[in-house]
Amino acid sequence: MPTVVSISDKVERQLWTAEEFLAWLQPGVHGDLIDGEKFMHSPVNFRHARLVNFLERLLAAYVEQKKLGEVHREVVSIRLSARRVFLPDLAFFTNEQVRRLEPAHAPFAPTWVMEALSPGTADLDVGPKFAAYEEHGVQEYWIVDPEHLAHRFYRREGELLVEFAAGAEKIPSQAVPGFFVKRTWLNPEQLPEVGRCLAELMASAS
Repeated sequence: MPTVVSISDKVERQLWTAEEFLAWLQPGVHGDLIDGEKFMHSPVNFRHARLVNFLERLLAAYVEQKKLGEVHREVVSIRLSARRVFLPDLAFFTNEQVRRLEPAHAPFAPTWVMEALSPGTADLDVGPKFAAYEEHGVQEYWIVDPEHLAHRFYRREGELLVEFAAGAEKIPSQAVPGFFVKRTWLNPEQLPEVGRCLAELMASAS
């Protein structure tokens, strides 16, 4: 049972453990456990869905061709600590990490994470989730903004995630060797063909 804590004699909060949250999750239920509290994901709009779909198809195809590991959507749970479980929009695991995955969740942080901002979760993505990803060793954290196109990209420098490629047209990944996107590819109203972008990636990596 979740732990009950009191702010006053009239206000109580429930704090869940990671194991309680993982046992509670069901297929099709999307949410995060942040410092013991459940935060559910609301349905997203089509701008959000199109951009995430594009990035998932492009990254997964590239990772498959290069045999670098696995890419997963938010149906996969990431257990970061005793009271933190996240379901990121996209996550990349290296081959070494794939061998250590549990049957129903990842017991460690992915190498690369992407979150797409939405009105209901933006404050979490750029606040406590950013800090948790940083604390638990994520090498790159990409935050894409389907509404305003104010995309930001962070990579590890020592203990911190530090912004890179600010304002640049080409965003090269260090965590996924040889992978990059162009800023012009990240407009959900003008998405390019995945096949054309993949061909450009493969030509650049050869």
